[in-house]
Amino acid sequence: MSQEEVQPKDITEHKSSNTQRTQPDPPMTPVQKMGEVIADRVERWMPNPFLFAILLTYVAAAAAFLSEGSGPVEIAQSWYGGFWNLLQFAMQMVIILVTANVVAYHPRVRGGILFLVKLPKNGRQAVVLVGVASMITGWISWGLGLIFGAILVREMGKHAETTKIKIHYPLLAVAGYMGMSLTWGWGLSSSAGLLQATENNALMQLGFVDRVIPATEWVFHSYPLTLTALSIIYGSLMLYLLCPPDENCRPISRYVDVSDDAEIDMAEEPATPSNPTLADRIDNSLVLGGIIAFTGLILFVSAFLTEGLAALDLNVLNFGFLMIGMILYLSPTKYQKEFYDAVLGSAGVILLFPFYAGIIGIMTGTGLVDSMTESLLSIATEDNFPVIAWITGGILNLFVPSAGGEWAIIGGPMMVVGSELNIPYGQIIDAYAVGDAHTNLLNPFWAIPLLAISGLRARDMFGYAITMMILLVPFIAITLYLLPY
Repeated sequence: MSQEEVQPKDITEHKSSNTQRTQPDPPMTPVQKMGEVIADRVERWMPNPFLFAILLTYVAAAAAFLSEGSGPVEIAQSWYGGFWNLLQFAMQMVIILVTANVVAYHPRVRGGILFLVKLPKNGRQAVVLVGVASMITGWISWGLGLIFGAILVREMGKHAETTKIKIHYPLLAVAGYMGMSLTWGWGLSSSAGLLQATENNALMQLGFVDRVIPATEWVFHSYPLTLTALSIIYGSLMLYLLCPPDENCRPISRYVDVSDDAEIDMAEEPATPSNPTLADRIDNSLVLGGIIAFTGLILFVSAFLTEGLAALDLNVLNFGFLMIGMILYLSPTKYQKEFYDAVLGSAGVILLFPFYAGIIGIMTGTGLVDSMTESLLSIATEDNFPVIAWITGGILNLFVPSAGGEWAIIGGPMMVVGSELNIPYGQIIDAYAVGDAHTNLLNPFWAIPLLAISGLRARDMFGYAITMMILLVPFIAITLYLLPY
């Protein structure tokens, strides 16, 4: 090839490089820069959720070895001894997740989602709308908030792609995760609250508390309701400020082949047999499904009519969502199909629960959790107790992302110390609950269903999730310290 033939290409490349060098970066605020820097680091280094759990197992084992002097055999036996201790609670959590998934995917609910995605006029509005919707539905049920938020994220991303609205899809996913990361612990499905609202619960049996603590103290009370309202306002503001400039936005098409969704949207339901048999008629009977669904709903409502808001506990909540799902679908066969499909989305949670139960085993069997809890609670006073409870819940949630599992470990000592400091039971539960929710922005365990629906990897969104976790710290600390119960 001659010199003349090479020269034009060289000149073109030189001009292109000069253009790239001289093109100024879009101006960014300190909050935007913070988000981009952390997101860049996390995208390079964060492992997938299963490996994250395995690494935390080694961290817990190392901490038990260094802090408690436990040997490898004792640590391994403690790990094995705790492996299956959360089976009942894990099943309850999976039912919450699956039933919420079934409700969120119903055509009527999805129609509401498609209505919402058309409201925003720009990327910032879209992120804030998704965040607010996630936090409100998360207050109703963490499972509903998680799945509703995830579907809203994907649909909003698709709508922005077709309308050319600039949206940063990873931050949009964080907005859809905010219900699970902030408001759910003060809501109707608070694990600690629901457990303490259950008659003859574990802490009552062990003598840590002497009565049932009704929902009127930890959810239907001015303290958690104020916390929830303030958190929605502050969280929305932080999401708004975190939105990067349009030039830096990454659309859904960077992560997801949206053409697959078009095929799914166009798919038709299985055709009803032209000559249905008696078995077909029974399987799809709206009467049979409707009778049991409405019977269940009447029983659900009657529990509140007879016992008031104090009737709310984990089993009542699950029963209610099961019956609501049946009423929406009526046909037993359709409901069963949706339920089976929803179980697939909870597979990651089912896999990881035993491993996190094993971490609980290490922490309780070696005495590590007692040392950690005693150290934190030893510095608690009547003024700073809510902040200490938040920090304690947040640290433990990194190792055991199960609010019920955590509460079984530290709930007793926390209630005793809080009572000695004249802290109301409801305030203790709420302060702990925000710690558990807050560090969900670091531990990707509960994000697994959202990641599956949104098409993202944990490392794609958790840079912004961690940034949001940091931005929430001053708000939570000041609010818990100053807000009276």
